Amino acid sequence: MSDYLQDVDTRIKLSIGAKQWGGDDDGLFALPYGLAFDIHRGLLFVADTNNHRVQVFSYIDDGGGSLVSKFGGERGDQPGQFKNPWGIAIDHDHDRILVADSGNGRVDSWSLSDHKFLSCIGQQGSGDLEFYYPQGIAIDKHHHRIIITDSCNNRLVFLSSIDLSFLFSVGKHGSQPGEFNRPSSVAIDHDRHRIIVSDCSNHRVQVLSLIDGSFLSLFGSNGGQPGQFSNPGGVCIDNQGRIIVADTFNNRLQSFTHEGHHISSFECRRDFPGAAAFDEHRGLIAFSTGHQVHVIGANQWLADTFSWRVDRHRHAPSWMKQTVLTMTMIRSMVDESSAMSMIPNELLFEIFSFL
Repeated sequence: MSDYLQDVDTRIKLSIGAKQWGGDDDGLFALPYGLAFDIHRGLLFVADTNNHRVQVFSYIDDGGGSLVSKFGGERGDQPGQFKNPWGIAIDHDHDRILVADSGNGRVDSWSLSDHKFLSCIGQQGSGDLEFYYPQGIAIDKHHHRIIITDSCNNRLVFLSSIDLSFLFSVGKHGSQPGEFNRPSSVAIDHDRHRIIVSDCSNHRVQVLSLIDGSFLSLFGSNGGQPGQFSNPGGVCIDNQGRIIVADTFNNRLQSFTHEGHHISSFECRRDFPGAAAFDEHRGLIAFSTGHQVHVIGANQWLADTFSWRVDRHRHAPSWMKQTVLTMTMIRSMVDESSAMSMIPNELLFEIFSFL
């Protein structure tokens, strides 16, 4: 679907939803707050929070944005129902989708292959297997764990990804290092064995050890300058370990080095970006604004985020395959001493991706 933000910023490849809330029709959203790429199937999962459902879209074909499936949709606390679903994580090892069912204080599990309800764990509270408005959720592949931002309990909860049993929790309410004030989103930096948490009402991002959840560092403060935040929401990690944060009330995405140094911002006008996700196979960033979801080419905002690899060819959208075929054809036609032969593949890729 076309959108004014897509029309004025050519870096946006796809926009789904409507600027104004259009009800609960297919393909429309009411405040989508959770995003996850299924990189193997070329699907984008969207937690349509205030419609109490998850919608699933294809994004690899030209145009993209076609609705593939949906589940939930009925507000309630029975199995298979949602009450304001928030974070989403794709657990390929167990062929399931995990959803932070915020209003019900639990984590729901759905089949990744056919989107059927499997199980739910947790209830409202502050005990070991209880949650008070859980929001973010991520998979720790190294230690076979699930990490959840238990937002209103101001902590992170660690579960076993094998049997969903409680392991431990870290954090408490406060503004000191390792303390939280409504943590909203979590991402895993697997290469550096770190947990990245958007500490929403403390207007900062905290970095914790993936081993035991101990505090490592933090960056950000309350404000509107580069590197500052106003109620940060979604967070994700790109191929280079850079941290991308949805700086919600500053109406922008911000990117940082893995050390927390500000790189640049992506302005979202006045649309309050809430969620963010990264597709490492295709170099795409998805983010939500208001009642819409947008997808941008990461290289068109952050240089050198994504480079072509042959083993990723089968996952690529058709426009990207055509770009590579065009580059290959040009290489085969020019003389080795010509100027064209000296242009790096990455630059050619960028040039022809606009055609």
